[in-house]
Amino acid sequence: MTAYPIRALVTGALAASVAMCAASAAPAVDGPAARTAIPTLQQQTQTNLTQSMKGEAFANASYTLFAAQAQREGRPAVADLFRRTADVELGEHFTQEAALSGLVGGNEANLTDAITGEGYETTTMYPTFAQQAKAAGDTAAADLFTEIAKDEAAHQAAYQAALTALRNGKGTIPAPPAVNPVTVPAGKPKVTSAQTKANLDTAMHGEALAHAKYTLYAQHAQQSGNPALARLFTAVSNVELQEHFSGEAALAGTVGTTSQNLATAITGETYESQTMYPTFAQQAKAAGDTAAATLFQHNATDEAGHAQAFQTARKGLG
Repeated sequence: MTAYPIRALVTGALAASVAMCAASAAPAVDGPAARTAIPTLQQQTQTNLTQSMKGEAFANASYTLFAAQAQREGRPAVADLFRRTADVELGEHFTQEAALSGLVGGNEANLTDAITGEGYETTTMYPTFAQQAKAAGDTAAADLFTEIAKDEAAHQAAYQAALTALRNGKGTIPAPPAVNPVTVPAGKPKVTSAQTKANLDTAMHGEALAHAKYTLYAQHAQQSGNPALARLFTAVSNVELQEHFSGEAALAGTVGTTSQNLATAITGETYESQTMYPTFAQQAKAAGDTAAATLFQHNATDEAGHAQAFQTARKGLG
């Protein structure tokens, strides 16, 4: 089986181009810096970066579950392949794309972004999904959506308290929430409505993205000398992945047998390597966004390697 260890965050020529653009996006000092896209990026490039980050975050979350299933089936080598690929998707691809897009701001800007996201989920998205699931007779999904809405309200309150503490110099950063991981065994969807299935997919992509973003926000908080905020971001990130995403994945039937999971991964990696990233690279090059074009092409090559590794693993299942 081909091994794909995580490389350094950015290397060689790619490092120079990414670092140069990231420098113009990141604030020089920590604080309430606005989160803005790099001025030289064209809108299409920024849109493509956003789409690719969502895909990388979802792949990271899905492969984490696929690794656990492979481990349960007694296939540790395949589990390791899924885990290492998941790490590349988040620790390399998502992180590099975030640097180019200007995703991470100062701690106050990051908290403001998190508050906005959690607020939307708790007041609009999840209540709507719960109502629709209940009307469709998908009771388990309705209950889960309602429960997650309450969790997100608590996250929003914790982030708001943290922001107040940072801005006013009064109060403390709230203690991180406890994480109760959900095991996701292989199985078919446990919902019947097409609307509920679509809502689960939307919710899972949102939770995966929140997990990835909060991971970077935690890193920034730690680097800027605020370990309490880093712990809060990390814990909420883990809740989004290990509880919310996993709970939704169990209802959606996201996890199959290891053979099925490898087939799913091959399809996704092939699309990214042959269609999505090459298209994004061409568009970025035409727009004059050289750093983004280089990164997209770099990721296309990576994803082709991942697809090949998954294909080799599937052939070796016997």
